[in-house]
Amino acid sequence: MVSFFHPRRLVARRGGRNLLRQVRRRGHTTDGEKERDGGGGVRTRRTARFRLQVPRLAFRRRVSTLSGSVCRPTPWRRRPIAFLCYVLSASVVRPLAKRVALYRSFPTRLLSRAWGRLNGVELPTWLRKPVYSLYIWTFGVNMQEAAVEDLHHYRNLSEFFCRRLKPAVRPLCASSCLISPADGKILHFGRVKNSEVEQVKGVTYSLENFLGPRKRQSNDSSSFRDLLLSSPENDLFHVVVYLAPGDYHCFHSPTDWKVELRRHFPGSLMSVNPGVARLVKELFCLNERVALTGLWQHGFFSLTAVGATNVGSIRVYFDQELQTNAPRYSKGSFHDRSYVALHEQVLNASGEGGVASVDGGGVALQKGAAVGEFNLGSTIVLLFEAPKDFSFNLQPGQRIRVGEGLGSL
Repeated sequence: MVSFFHPRRLVARRGGRNLLRQVRRRGHTTDGEKERDGGGGVRTRRTARFRLQVPRLAFRRRVSTLSGSVCRPTPWRRRPIAFLCYVLSASVVRPLAKRVALYRSFPTRLLSRAWGRLNGVELPTWLRKPVYSLYIWTFGVNMQEAAVEDLHHYRNLSEFFCRRLKPAVRPLCASSCLISPADGKILHFGRVKNSEVEQVKGVTYSLENFLGPRKRQSNDSSSFRDLLLSSPENDLFHVVVYLAPGDYHCFHSPTDWKVELRRHFPGSLMSVNPGVARLVKELFCLNERVALTGLWQHGFFSLTAVGATNVGSIRVYFDQELQTNAPRYSKGSFHDRSYVALHEQVLNASGEGGVASVDGGGVALQKGAAVGEFNLGSTIVLLFEAPKDFSFNLQPGQRIRVGEGLGSL
């Protein structure tokens, strides 16, 4: 049996002392195992349990010196984990910027278009139930809320992703002036300060880069946030709702308002998972998105649908001209379409709806009306003007569903 000792504890062997005495003198624990000898007596056989001593990592020494604590040897069961953490901190966290840049260089738009083509392929009837059942099991989809629960009814993945719900499963909160536009998780909410918006806690993006430039006079030096406000008595608020792959993929009107402009920003299609959003700054400004801006009872209002990996398809029901995830686009470009002075041509093209009326002022949407859909989970960002006493009834990370109240006055 071989024993390994720390260099500082190594003592030269003295003649006549065996290995067992060395172990007992250094405080190593021994276990007695009893066995019977040939004469019926009981004899104890000593076996030593050795502890492998390895040199302490210099990183742990520096940490213990700074904290003023004693650095004790780590139990052998925890040493692989400690060593793994040390390796990750030394060689993985350091090149984080390079890994993010590598991820941004992936052809996510091409992959999303290929995924969109795959979603449109009609599945054989015998294959639909096992494929959809696997997806339901993986992402926890609640099919009891679906208007059609029979899995054989959905011809392809796209129809299954954009399934409709039963009318009574999403009641609207009448006591709140603002309701959730989608099923998902609340990533962040609050007031907009210094024209910067938080996509997740501690990571911000520019409000102007997100919504695009607005007209201003040559001598106007006010901030972009102030340009959006119609009254000094109001403030600008925001809320971010993340739609997971297993969530209901349609988004609805959060209040009664009028859409005046649609602005489409072609861009990347990186994942909007909260873990990625913490690493990539201005992720929502880099990804493809469709911003609907207009007015509600308190002033400025906007709803922005942000695309993601495999979510290149963003559909707005009342705008048939919108085409997302085009093969080619100019970086930093955007395409506007004004709904002001449009009439029945928008209303007739709306199809499944949500348009209450169309007049010279834009497209009027009713609270809770269906506005559009994603091909897979993504993100909805609301930016709106409201009186300063507006308060959210939310918690970070809270699960929320369409129709539930976001806040009140």
